[in-house]
Amino acid sequence: MVMVKHLPRDSAVQREIHGEAAEWSITDHLLAATVDHLAVANWMFACVNNGEDEETPEAPSPVPRPSGLADEDGAEDEDGAEPPTATEAPSPHAIARFFG
Repeated sequence: MVMVKHLPRDSAVQREIHGEAAEWSITDHLLAATVDHLAVANWMFACVNNGEDEETPEAPSPVPRPSGLADEDGAEDEDGAEPPTATEAPSPHAIARFFG
């Protein structure tokens, strides 16, 4: 069990257990988030600087993430808690985790 538990992230066993998610490192997740944020920032800039008679540009779609990971369609957090919606306040646990 110890040997299997400490296999590299890209090993065949990890890919079999976790699928495509095993191939994504923290760097890959951070790069995907960076690309998403830059795309939204560019889209917002284009919307603000758009003429009144011009059509609003289409919102960018996020970089595809491996299946089974948190996405924006109501996926769960690492500890199983659902993320707060825009209308509900974050829980004390979520605030402590953010500042912790």
